[in-house]
Amino acid sequence: MKTILNFFKKLVNSARNETVPSAAEVKIYPRSAHTISRTQISENALKVLYRLQKSGFDAYLVGGCVRDLLLGREPKDFDVATNADPEQIRKIFRNCRLIGRRFRLAHVHFGREVIEVATFRGGGEEQNDRQMLNKEGRLLRDNVYGTIEEDVWRRDFTVNALYYNIRDFSVVDYTGGMEDHRAGMLRLIGDPETRFREDPVRMLRAVRFAVKLGFKLHPDCEKSIPELAELLSNIPSARLYDEALKLFLSGYALQTFEMLRHYGLFKVLFPATESSLAIEENGFPKLLLIKALENSDNRIAEGKTVTAYFLLAAFLWEPVQVEAKENMIQGMVEYIAYQEAAGKVISRQIKSTALPRHISMAMREVWNLQPRFAARIGSKPNRLLKHPRFRAAYDFFVLRAETGGADPELADWWRRYQDASEAEQRKMTQPSRRLQHGKSCRKKNFRKNPSSNATGNES
Repeated sequence: MKTILNFFKKLVNSARNETVPSAAEVKIYPRSAHTISRTQISENALKVLYRLQKSGFDAYLVGGCVRDLLLGREPKDFDVATNADPEQIRKIFRNCRLIGRRFRLAHVHFGREVIEVATFRGGGEEQNDRQMLNKEGRLLRDNVYGTIEEDVWRRDFTVNALYYNIRDFSVVDYTGGMEDHRAGMLRLIGDPETRFREDPVRMLRAVRFAVKLGFKLHPDCEKSIPELAELLSNIPSARLYDEALKLFLSGYALQTFEMLRHYGLFKVLFPATESSLAIEENGFPKLLLIKALENSDNRIAEGKTVTAYFLLAAFLWEPVQVEAKENMIQGMVEYIAYQEAAGKVISRQIKSTALPRHISMAMREVWNLQPRFAARIGSKPNRLLKHPRFRAAYDFFVLRAETGGADPELADWWRRYQDASEAEQRKMTQPSRRLQHGKSCRKKNFRKNPSSNATGNES
């Protein structure tokens, strides 16, 4: 085991030594050569930058915020990199909290806004004693501080390794990130195979950034992903669940889904869903997934909320149906068959992506309510209408109807039922006259038979 670890350490360090940029390779883009303005930067982020500088430390904006500012987009958050260590940062900011075990970070709180401040991470030979890799080459611990030149290596993509220097408002580029940014190219820093082995989640990040930014993956990066996709199975399922939310709830779910499947990553995240897609009939269930993903993207574009459990319920609906049909063949009644199927599918899924209990419970409720939409007579429709999860279950039923998995006429009936007055609802749920007549006839016949039998016995 020790020999294997040493091999991977040498492999990683040799790759780093070939690619860690030297000071001579750095390119400084002055304020006149880029589009970033301080007016685009959060006031609280500027406070952190200026206070660190005033205290005698270097301070840079770094990562996605610099990338997005160059694209003219509003960053989701602002990250700061500095040569001050975490304890020094905490002394400067009273509103600071240190977090993290693998690598210590400082969170500076300004009400709801949090500015993350990270000390430059180290690289090179000095990491040998304090850096840990597993047998697959994945980085387990990385708590070594260093210089900005070393910190560049620890970034994943060149466009995420651009530093905005508050001292002179320049952009500092060690890796050719500005050129890749202009070319719309997503390129890993260093050897792609080595970097993906260090952290396989980088493959998911590559897809997410490529779709979000509209960038192309560099050919070397593109080649390595299908070959190394299975490494994701070694990542804790809780972390993959968090990554799945980022992938599918960012407004680019449909494109992300197609790209994940293209590179063989989706089957690691949702193996049962991938298996069901291989046996689709007339575009279903893939059509249901596509419709769910499109709806999700449209809602986000309109500024509406999207619930994770609804989309995940769409992902796993076909595996649930397959399992339920097998249960019914074995003699289970429909309702129990679907309950049992839901439990089995979720139990398998959490091995890949750990679904929190409140998410899996909501998914099961949506699934379990589907058979109840068939009941339109008596008090059942009203009871279903009052169910706390009715709206999500109804939207899911409509989605099925739109993609060939349920009766469109029934979906339309429920649409009208919801909008109807109480009097109209009662009228809609009354049995037809023919049905009522049939029931009364059966009732009369049922009453006559015993008396006729009794007469016959007496005679």
